[in-house]
Amino acid sequence: MEINEFRRAGHELVDWMADYLKDVERLPITPDVKPGDIRRSLPASPPQAAEPTEQLMNDFGRLILPGMTHWGHPGFFAYFPSNASPPSMLAEMLTAALGAQCMSWQTSPAATELEQVTMEWLRQMLALPEGFTGVIQDTSSTATLVALLTARERATGFAAAIHGLQGVERRLTVYTSRERHSSVDKAVRLAGYGIESLRLIDLDDAYAMRPDALEQAIQADIAQGLVPAVVVATTGTTGSTAIDPLRPIGEICRRHGIWLHVDASYAGTAAILPEKRWILDGVEFADSFVFNPHKWMLVNFDCSAYFVKDVDALLRTFSASPEYLRTAHDAEVANFRDWGIQLGRRFRALKLWWVIKSYGVEGLQAIIRRNCEWAESVAGWVRADSRFELMAPVPLGLVCFRLRAREGEDEAEVNERNRELLARVNATRQVYLSHTALDGRYTIRMAIGARATEFRHVREAWALIAATVE
Repeated sequence: MEINEFRRAGHELVDWMADYLKDVERLPITPDVKPGDIRRSLPASPPQAAEPTEQLMNDFGRLILPGMTHWGHPGFFAYFPSNASPPSMLAEMLTAALGAQCMSWQTSPAATELEQVTMEWLRQMLALPEGFTGVIQDTSSTATLVALLTARERATGFAAAIHGLQGVERRLTVYTSRERHSSVDKAVRLAGYGIESLRLIDLDDAYAMRPDALEQAIQADIAQGLVPAVVVATTGTTGSTAIDPLRPIGEICRRHGIWLHVDASYAGTAAILPEKRWILDGVEFADSFVFNPHKWMLVNFDCSAYFVKDVDALLRTFSASPEYLRTAHDAEVANFRDWGIQLGRRFRALKLWWVIKSYGVEGLQAIIRRNCEWAESVAGWVRADSRFELMAPVPLGLVCFRLRAREGEDEAEVNERNRELLARVNATRQVYLSHTALDGRYTIRMAIGARATEFRHVREAWALIAATVE
């Protein structure tokens, strides 16, 4: 493609993107397709000759777009938001144009130093303690694995030095809530602890980890000669946005010398609001902390902010400097290839910088604040309707609810009726909600936070739910 053709096609593509953002509300949120439909519509073999850009766009509109779920639709209330804002999209285009490999300072000095600055901005915005240093990972799943690998190396060294334990890696234990994200289980396996070393801690009535149960589990393992290595606490669980109590958990970890990793993937963004910073009370006890600007902070996927206290422990775990990667400045700069699993790194800091500058802290706070207020409105509607019940507290932008049991109904029947309600609501393709199970009870989740969502969309969604029941 020649430059002039690229220029023309690029202008047309930006026009298409702008129209899509403006008109996405008119599209059905979910596609009307069955497994295999898209694949069967595509050629089985690659084209032998080049195809013009017009053909590519026509095929995209004809074959791909009808099979997409539109996460930016204002009626998207499923899972958690995965936002993409116009400033972030523009920065992503610049990133693609630069094509930079940002693995070290030498390969892209501005990328490294902008990442250092934007991560410090985020630390200040969330009022994290000054001892935290940040680096951008791709996802929270990766960040949690990084935390568990670093904690494993530290715990192995400590245990071997103090107790002289042989094969200590297979004696390390990990603790987390029964409502943890599944990425914790995966990280435990990948980091070599073994899934049998994972301890799932009981919950309180708000689905948060019980510190007393954590202490009991740790003491039981110590009595068996095991080595407690990591606690993963969750600020805003996926199922219900439960807030694990970081302060008492942190005090337990400090007392036993255990690495505390805090997973605030979704909820962390809310801490930019002064009135919501209570969700991170006790975060000063954490050794590592992660949240995703690509969920609720209008930065498109992927961009995960990982903070760590002991940078040296991180570097001891991940640093690898073969001769072909060494530069004259290594001793005085950050080479972020040594701060995680990936060697190659995208210029993710650019879109983060662009979004913060475009909206400002006050603009981002206003968006998060109204999302939380709208969620509280939905919670009020649930409380006011005797057919429904709230299933969990509503501290942030997620509302968990279900239809109440009718007289004589058992739990299986209630679950099936709620499953049918969600299926009928989603079948309209006007809104999209998801579900979870809380104590085995089928629960409908309404997560408010899509960039295009207005309060009228929230009202219309609740009206649709109520009408479907009727």
